[in-house]
Amino acid sequence: MTVKVAIAGASGRMGRMLVEAALADNQIELVAALDLPGSPFLGRDAADFLGRETGVPISSDIEAAFAVADALIDFTRPEGTLQHLAAARVAGKAMVIGTTGFEAAGKAAIAEAAKEIPVVFAPNMAVGVNAVFKVLEIAARILSSGYDVEVIEAHHRHKVDAPSGTALRMGEVVAKALGRDLEECAVYGREGVTGERPANQIGFATIRGGDVVGDHTVLFAGLGERIEITHKGSSRMPYATGALRAAHFLSGRGPGLYDMQDVLGLR
Repeated sequence: MTVKVAIAGASGRMGRMLVEAALADNQIELVAALDLPGSPFLGRDAADFLGRETGVPISSDIEAAFAVADALIDFTRPEGTLQHLAAARVAGKAMVIGTTGFEAAGKAAIAEAAKEIPVVFAPNMAVGVNAVFKVLEIAARILSSGYDVEVIEAHHRHKVDAPSGTALRMGEVVAKALGRDLEECAVYGREGVTGERPANQIGFATIRGGDVVGDHTVLFAGLGERIEITHKGSSRMPYATGALRAAHFLSGRGPGLYDMQDVLGLR
């Protein structure tokens, strides 16, 4: 079954990758592409950057996009995504949300909207990363005693939120498996005389620089050994193909808040 999709932020790095992936998927039809009002790309063909013509111009009209699309894929900024979510709710259409950096109120708004429309909301859409989430859950249960946990992530210089949504999700997965509350045991960076490391702490370290697509490592450090579980992204394409897989998952599905573990059948 062909799924008709609209793509938000179509002129951005991730938006262009989504457009390219959608055009390569014979079960996806790209029917709308969105950008901010005033963008210099408005009116251009969504695949102009590929030297192709799709007949889908980039627009800022979200209502028109939902009039023709089954689902919107959004990897933009929290404020824009929440506006699109409100429009999706009115239109009764599905959303795939890969945007990160939401505050608690934003996450609550997504959960509330998902009572009326189907939503896949995940900090990372890549299939490999979601396989790592499952591996981390198993590893944390095995290494539940005598191991300190640290999460190290690296991204390109343009990323605006830290730690990354993927790093935070890794921390949440490990904390849940260990029976801890991440809000209580997380520490984000260290400086000065910090004192001895508490046994139940989960530390986060953030690196920003260059064009790093996304590297994530969870370190379980014990006495005499270290276990490192790492995922390295060399392209944004896995995030795009994962998002399209999520759009397929939502086709014909009722209201609900889903993530990539649901999409991949890992529950």
